[in-house]
Amino acid sequence: MGKDAQGSGSAAANAAAEGKGSSLFQTYARYPLSLVKGEGSWLWDDQGNKYLDFMAGLAVTNLGHAPVKVKEKLKAQLDELWHVSNLFHIPGQEKAAALLTANTCADAVFFCNSGAEANEAAIKLARRYHQKVKGTGRYEIITFTQSFHGRTLATLTATGQDKVKEGFLPLPAGFLSVSLHDLPALEAAINDNTAAIMIEMVQAEGGVHPVEPEFLQAVTKLCKQHGLLLIVDEVQTGMGRTGKLFAHEHYGIEPDIFTVAKGLGSGFPVGAMLGKGYLRDAFTAGSHGSTFGGTPLASAVVAATIETMLEDNVPQRAAEAGEYLTAQLQEKLAGIPFVKSIRGKGLLIGIECAEPVGELVLEGQRRGLLFVTAGPNVIRLLPNLLVTREEIDQAVSILIDIIHAHTAVNQA
Repeated sequence: MGKDAQGSGSAAANAAAEGKGSSLFQTYARYPLSLVKGEGSWLWDDQGNKYLDFMAGLAVTNLGHAPVKVKEKLKAQLDELWHVSNLFHIPGQEKAAALLTANTCADAVFFCNSGAEANEAAIKLARRYHQKVKGTGRYEIITFTQSFHGRTLATLTATGQDKVKEGFLPLPAGFLSVSLHDLPALEAAINDNTAAIMIEMVQAEGGVHPVEPEFLQAVTKLCKQHGLLLIVDEVQTGMGRTGKLFAHEHYGIEPDIFTVAKGLGSGFPVGAMLGKGYLRDAFTAGSHGSTFGGTPLASAVVAATIETMLEDNVPQRAAEAGEYLTAQLQEKLAGIPFVKSIRGKGLLIGIECAEPVGELVLEGQRRGLLFVTAGPNVIRLLPNLLVTREEIDQAVSILIDIIHAHTAVNQA
């Protein structure tokens, strides 16, 4: 793995990991690495160590690090204009929105800066649609346990995990979580105040659990029956990650609202909420806004990312790579009691293990492979969507060695 991948990172990184001498709030449990360069599937730290990246910045660098076409468009825009207020027309923003609506079931786009902001906009749009357009006064959003929707007060309340809510009481009213795939519980939760159901096609942070097609069809039927909006959170699953441009395409449904961030900007901070045309009357001038949403820089990156996705057939390539990676894992991990299941869609893959996998993540770093968890017992693999078969083989080989070594130690 290049120059001494067994190294433990720089002294500065180690000090920062312990919170020493840092001016930052210690809101992240950081690994003792300082990454300074990236290209394609590879990253380098400040000591010259090379790593095969199967994290992609948490499903962000879907086209790999520093993709050439996107980089060229960003550099060109840097020479022209960085920022103007959304009080003016921004041609690049119109182009990016048109690319999104032309290639999805959506009719309108609102740009913001992150997934949490996109989900916040979706929640606000759902409430305002019912209250200002339909005149019903509905406000409640139903979500699912183990979901993850963001870190703002509204989106962490929507999230179906108690750990993100600790210390932030009182939480906003109007959110209710039920167990995923528990249809009777969902039916019982719907009431006269329900405005929308918000769901992920794959619960990525919650353990890499794809939604079952039959359950999703029941959800869409309930939405139509009760006049609810269906919101699909595609913050992590969007932009080709699951083998389609958006994961809901696998299920043949058209959500009223869906959100995207992460892979939308190839590493540049941007998010978007997309919706059907009949929702336009809910978001009128002054009803919502974002100072930095859809700047000329962000818009240039979004347009270049989408164009690259379409021109290079990236979602299909991700589907094929995901099938290959999953097949390799299933073959090489078969019969190992430590591994309980392998699941996911496309290049969003979870390996559920019999015990916590935090030490395996650290051993991966020591061997030059970066991956992350999805809950304490699940290894989450998120390579870029243009990852080669050779890189997949290399990652699988390292991962298999790590798992074998771990199980051997525990059996000794």
